[in-house]
Amino acid sequence: MGVSPGIGHGPAYVLTVSVPEPPKGATYTGEADQEKERAMAALRQVAGELEARGNQAGGEAEEILKAQALMAEDPGLVVKVRTLIDRGLAAPRAVFEAFTKYRDVLAGSGGYLGERAADLNDIRDRVIALLYGQAMPGLRGAPAEPYVLVARDLAPADTALLAKGQIAAFVTEEGGPTSHTAILARAMGVPAVVACRGATGIPNGVRVMADGTSGDVRVEPAESDVADALIAATARQAAMASARGPGRTADGHPVPLLANVGGPAELEAAVAAGAEGIGLYRTEFLFLDRAEPPSLEEQTRAYRAAVEAFPGGKVVVRTLDGGADKPLAFLPTAASDSAASASASAAPSASASASVEPNPVLGERGLRRLRRFPEVLDAQLAAIAAVASEDLLVMAPMVATGEEAAWFARSCRGRGLAGVGVMIEIPAAALRARDLLASVDFVSIGTNDLAQYAFAADRQLGAVSALHDPWQPALLDLVAMTARAASAAGKPCGICGESAADPAMACVLVGLGASTLSMGAGALAAVRAALAAHTLTQCRLAADAARARTTPADARAAARVHLPALAHLGL
Repeated sequence: MGVSPGIGHGPAYVLTVSVPEPPKGATYTGEADQEKERAMAALRQVAGELEARGNQAGGEAEEILKAQALMAEDPGLVVKVRTLIDRGLAAPRAVFEAFTKYRDVLAGSGGYLGERAADLNDIRDRVIALLYGQAMPGLRGAPAEPYVLVARDLAPADTALLAKGQIAAFVTEEGGPTSHTAILARAMGVPAVVACRGATGIPNGVRVMADGTSGDVRVEPAESDVADALIAATARQAAMASARGPGRTADGHPVPLLANVGGPAELEAAVAAGAEGIGLYRTEFLFLDRAEPPSLEEQTRAYRAAVEAFPGGKVVVRTLDGGADKPLAFLPTAASDSAASASASAAPSASASASVEPNPVLGERGLRRLRRFPEVLDAQLAAIAAVASEDLLVMAPMVATGEEAAWFARSCRGRGLAGVGVMIEIPAAALRARDLLASVDFVSIGTNDLAQYAFAADRQLGAVSALHDPWQPALLDLVAMTARAASAAGKPCGICGESAADPAMACVLVGLGASTLSMGAGALAAVRAALAAHTLTQCRLAADAARARTTPADARAAARVHLPALAHLGL
């Protein structure tokens, strides 16, 4: 699956993890307290190094690495490591067993927590390497020329500090369109292909060409194939450079092109890419890496920075999407509350995973979480209201019913906020979009989670990544249903999922009735060029053709028949 557009070619550099598993039953000599301190010192050092790399990298990588640093010193993990050492296990084996236990819990959870399982593997290996006095896992001996980095999966710590000029492309066996590899590759502007089974079997040094648009990975490509691909890429760049100004179709139908932004560090790139505003301003960066919620002043500064970056442009702030799928240190989970109640009722014991919801993606997250802790939402709305203008809009994540939408709208209007919307990420919300639209001013479709819930397929699991293909006709049906309801209500329906970053899909989404498109900054130029080359009628014909098919591949091919300029643009 191509997840970051472009052509990359060069020698393969295959990254393998070389940290050995500590022997089962390995013990230590000396005092338990000394062994525990050795383990704690290694955990602290790894956490510090991850945070330092995040500070140096900035942007998406900073948020990801700071979250990893918190995991390295997670209180539950620390207690488990200390307990295992008290039972006689040496520090490396205690770390291995503690992390593996939590990794297995998270891997079975799916969603955001499921993705953290890979992070735990990386942290575990780094701590064990440190305890053994070995070199940390990572890139060593890479070619001097730009290379194609191949791995089973890529740890953010390995890739965060790489420069675009070092890497021709990323290719991984695991991952999906919202994996860390995909997110960081798009932020760097490097082509990337994920879920490519057998990729680590490519010999080191062999020439590889990866197409981050189609997902095609060629081993030892012919010189003519490389030349043709580069010519197409050059034509694409020229076409994108020539398309300027606000987003619109060839016949003048306006389609504002907005940016998905994960924090203030990404504002400059969004402005430079010609974004007309922000369609999704994620606010989790303010909350995820701290034991206390951010102050009113800190939140206000962050929201004001977004508004000031786009004077006269729309800025849509999404309220905190935290809870079960993005744990917040300062709020208890529903599962931990249940565990505490069970303990208070004289339950014999609670398992180490009692505070993890059995299926957190289907648990208490987003607006559900904020309804249980309304003071968190109230503080966030107060900060947004402090910088409010007619161009600052607010929307809630994970809204399932009309009643939830009405509750959120009342909360916002009580703070004097006028532009209130909700995200459509749950099939129930798409099916009954008219109920939600009765209370709010706009809706925005998050196609990533909508696909996850519609197909019962974990968005982080490579084995089911095909079900996250945005060309799935069933997903297009849900988008069309929502857009029709919005049109009937006379209210906007935007798209803020990564599907909008595909130029062909962007045309289809407009044909389905999307009023705005929001995406990573790096995709704006290609989408702008694709829309400018086709009329609204062509977009509608492409949408109808795609929905009439039964497979994603057929839907994509059928749509492109009505979008002939894509081939000329090299898209």
